[in-house]
Formats: sequence, C-alpha cells, structure tokens
Amino acid sequence: MTRDAFAGGNPREQTVFEAIGGHAAFETLTRAFYAGVENDPVMRPMYPEADLEPARIRLQLFLEQYFGGPTTYQETRGHPRLRMRHVDFHIDADARERWLTHMTAALDSLSLAPLYRETMLDYFDRAAHAMQNRP
Repeated sequence: MTRDAFAGGNPREQTVFEAIGGHAAFETLTRAFYAGVENDPVMRPMYPEADLEPARIRLQLFLEQYFGGPTTYQETRGHPRLRMRHVDFHIDADARERWLTHMTAALDSLSLAPLYRETMLDYFDRAAHAMQNRP
C-alpha cells in the first residue's frame, strides 16, 4: 500500500503495474514471451512481421495499461478490441495452450509475489480462452 499525497495521505492500493516494477517489468515479461514465440512452429507464423519487436511493444503497452499503468496503448491504438484484432488468426486449443505456456514461462521469469503472479495468470488464462476462435 502506498500513500497518495493528493488524497490527503489516505492509503490507496498499488496497481499491479506499480507493484511488480512498472515499465521495466513489463518489458522483461514481453521480451521473455516473444523469445518463446520466436522458435514456436505454431505461434511464429501468426506474426507476419519479420521482426517481432513491433508486436512485443504493442503487447507491452496493452499489458501495462490493463494492469494499471499508463494509457499509452489506448492513446496510440484506440480501444483494444482484442477479439476483433485476433479474428484473422487461426487460434485453436493448441495455439491457445502454446500462448499460455510461453506467457506463463515469461511470467515466472519475473519471480513475482504469489498474489501478483496469480492475478496476472488468471487474466492471461481468461484472455487466452477468449481469443480461441477455432475448435
């Protein structure tokens, strides 16, 4: 818990973004995630760009915003519309599980406190299932 000077010193809860280390933590997370994707024969073809860095930055900005950080993603790309943005990709149960495997490994590379790890993993699990668009 931190003290918010603008709220008269009343305690406020930290965001996940703040609690896990801010921008640097999300950069580490997304770099580790895309290191896994780079060599995955199912996941890599879903990224048409030769360089995964633009995709990594988009994911980083989205996750930072989702977990209570800056709103740069929405300011630069608009509403996330995750289902719409992923509709052209063949995301079946195998792809979903591969995504979750790489994201879980990336998350574990941060050595987070259990509360934050579980909070983030819960979101990743729900999001991965929501993105599946093929049986």
